[in-house]
Amino acid sequence: MTKIISYNVNGLRAAIKKDFIQWLKAANPDILCLQETKATPEQIDLTLFEALGYKNYWVNAQKKGYSGVAIFSKKEPLHVEYGCGIKEIDDEGRIIRADYKNFSVMSAYFPSGTSGDIRQEVKFRFLSKFQNYINLLKKKIPNLVIVGDYNICHKPIDIHNPVGNAKSSGFLPEERVWVEKFIQSGFLDSFRFFNKDAHHYTWWSQRFGPSIRERNLGWRIDYQMVSLPLEKHLSHAAILPEARHSDHCPTLLELNI
Repeated sequence: MTKIISYNVNGLRAAIKKDFIQWLKAANPDILCLQETKATPEQIDLTLFEALGYKNYWVNAQKKGYSGVAIFSKKEPLHVEYGCGIKEIDDEGRIIRADYKNFSVMSAYFPSGTSGDIRQEVKFRFLSKFQNYINLLKKKIPNLVIVGDYNICHKPIDIHNPVGNAKSSGFLPEERVWVEKFIQSGFLDSFRFFNKDAHHYTWWSQRFGPSIRERNLGWRIDYQMVSLPLEKHLSHAAILPEARHSDHCPTLLELNI
């Protein structure tokens, strides 16, 4: 069994100050994928992770304190791919991949378009380039798990107010169509594979205070997408809203592999 947890921590240094390490010890994933680390390895006391048995791999943005992804793994990967070879994406520290004997895990942080038209265009370019990149990658690595913050709600069930947010970045028709086409290109939304119910979210806006999360007025924008050849290995998937180190919460995937 392989246990994978993905978590947009919205700043790893801040999360550590909120007992993130104790939570990690209890959760005990084999592979931990982080997004929005907002830190370099030199800024983190890595002995905290090493004491729990984790090796660590990082991709950082050129801009300090921005974006960043990482993978912490109890088993040393056969290979780690830092970035995806697309400059616009790699300059913002958005992709890292660890290859193991029977599968590969990618931690990805998709752009947000909420700050205006320019960033929304960046997001659309990312979606197009990412799809092309994955189409090629799947030919080489068919057993692929792509986890992280996609910054898109797929369906109305994935957002607390679909009508009011119909024109909001993260729930735009074009974005939702992209998620549908991405899934149709050969992936499963692992959480929805096991759970069809509403009111399961992974992000709650901080703009209006903590009551938003207490009332569960959230968005499901964090996914663990699994390529179709891995379907027979799916054991369990869940969202972990009790973890409160960030405005996001972790997602969990267990594979019999």
